[in-house]
Amino acid sequence: MSIWVVFKLIGSLALLMFGMKSMSESLQKMAGPQLRRVLGAMTTNRFTGMLTGVAVTAAVQSSTATTLMTVSFVNAGLLTLVQAISVIMGAHIGTTVTAWIMSLGFSFNITDFVYPAFFLGIILIYMKKRRVIGDFLFGVAFLFLGLGTLKETGFSFVQDPTMSESIKAFFSNFNQPTFWNSLLFLVIGSVLTLCVQSSAAMMAITMILCSTGVLSIDQGIMLVLGENIGTTITSNIVAMGANVQARRAAFAHLTTNVIGVTWALILLQPFLNLVCGFVGYERGATDAANLAKISVVLAAFHSAFNITNTFLLIWFVPQIEKFVCKVIKPRRVDEEDDFKLHFITAGLMKTPELSVLEAQKEIKSFGERIQSMFGMTRELLDEEDKDNFVKLFSRIEKYEEISDQMEVDIANYLHDVSDAHLSDETKAKMRAMLREISEIESIGDSCYKIARIINRYRTSKEQFTENQIKNIKTMMELVDNSLTEMNKMLVGYKESNDINRAYNLENEIDNYRDMIKAENFNDVNEQKYSYSIGTMYSDFFDECETVGDYVLNVVEARMGVKKKD
Repeated sequence: MSIWVVFKLIGSLALLMFGMKSMSESLQKMAGPQLRRVLGAMTTNRFTGMLTGVAVTAAVQSSTATTLMTVSFVNAGLLTLVQAISVIMGAHIGTTVTAWIMSLGFSFNITDFVYPAFFLGIILIYMKKRRVIGDFLFGVAFLFLGLGTLKETGFSFVQDPTMSESIKAFFSNFNQPTFWNSLLFLVIGSVLTLCVQSSAAMMAITMILCSTGVLSIDQGIMLVLGENIGTTITSNIVAMGANVQARRAAFAHLTTNVIGVTWALILLQPFLNLVCGFVGYERGATDAANLAKISVVLAAFHSAFNITNTFLLIWFVPQIEKFVCKVIKPRRVDEEDDFKLHFITAGLMKTPELSVLEAQKEIKSFGERIQSMFGMTRELLDEEDKDNFVKLFSRIEKYEEISDQMEVDIANYLHDVSDAHLSDETKAKMRAMLREISEIESIGDSCYKIARIINRYRTSKEQFTENQIKNIKTMMELVDNSLTEMNKMLVGYKESNDINRAYNLENEIDNYRDMIKAENFNDVNEQKYSYSIGTMYSDFFDECETVGDYVLNVVEARMGVKKKD
């Protein structure tokens, strides 16, 4: 056997996987924003959640993408665990469409349609408005070209007289449907699916091995069941760095498939006979007409298994939730001052169109942390105890360092996500979010500057007058209100927010600063207090007004208002 045959097999498998990936990503780009809204809205109960999982997976042609997206939503607090479990169950049904696509490729020469798809795809790619559709057609074409080449090369490989008998003889050692043989192929299916990170590719390989007579139908079915377990391991690995609810959602994915495989093993023979009878496949017959039906049998079994398992377990979602909560315990609660991004984890970037939600949630957390930092500066002004003052000032310093790190980490995440091909709408959101985090970090810098002004005031021998203290507290109240409004607008869809409230608050801050500065100028001239205390007083109001400017910049970025030059 030529080494080139091996390379051709590996290359065609890679082509198939690349086609699936390109097709899935193109579909996500076409429907990404709508999918985010659908998944967030259509999960009012376990049944609508299941239907949502079916629809989304059938749309993006990837149960892994749907599962990772669901885990991401749970991680971002946008879905409950019960909702996530029902969506994941629906994804199990949606992914069966992929198996039928594979079966279609084995039923006739699908490569006849590949080259027209390439031709039309390249035309659309050069049309800017239709580029995503062109990418989708290229993905479909690569998928079927890889499938056709894999089928052709696989058939010639196993039918080679020098290889055929030895391969069949090897697998015949495990041909009897015993428990240990079944377990072996179950493990093989799980491990290989985990290795290639594609249940679709493993399904294609299984269809080839069974259609050529190398594997019996029983062995092929066990590989299919193993693929169902293997595809769940990916989401569990990805969720390891996420929060406890996301890890529970990923573990629920594994749990439901393990339960399904368990009952399928117990009822395997009658269940398989039922599927074979429905398709018209005669078990044990090796004629060409019968072997040609094997790909349909595998696709039908895959569908029947997942549909049956989902409809059996959908009634027990609350019990599954209790089980995964008992197994996956919460980690030690982090200290409030410990730096850690709560919603962004690197592994969840496998669906770049949908990772916007994690970034949005993290930015919301960033805004809340900055408002908490501003609250500390208000406490600092009133703190009389020297030791407590030093501790609180040190805490503000730490928060300033945290804000710097959060900006860098979120920006790096957004840059990594933007490396993928994204829809124009998502690209615009990415640019807006980069602007948001830059302005929020600047608010943190200003809060630290205000704290330093207060520290300088405390170390001086002079005191603010009662009227100055009153004005300072009024200004801080106005700034805090503007921060509250900013954090409100960082949640939900921008269409539901009103920017006028933010403009009004910023105008109040500007007007109050101007009034105080004029009053301060007169009071210093009239020698009501020293020039030194007047300077600190003025610096304080200038910095608070700067915070108000940064807050408005965040709001404008969120609402899509262009930055003024």
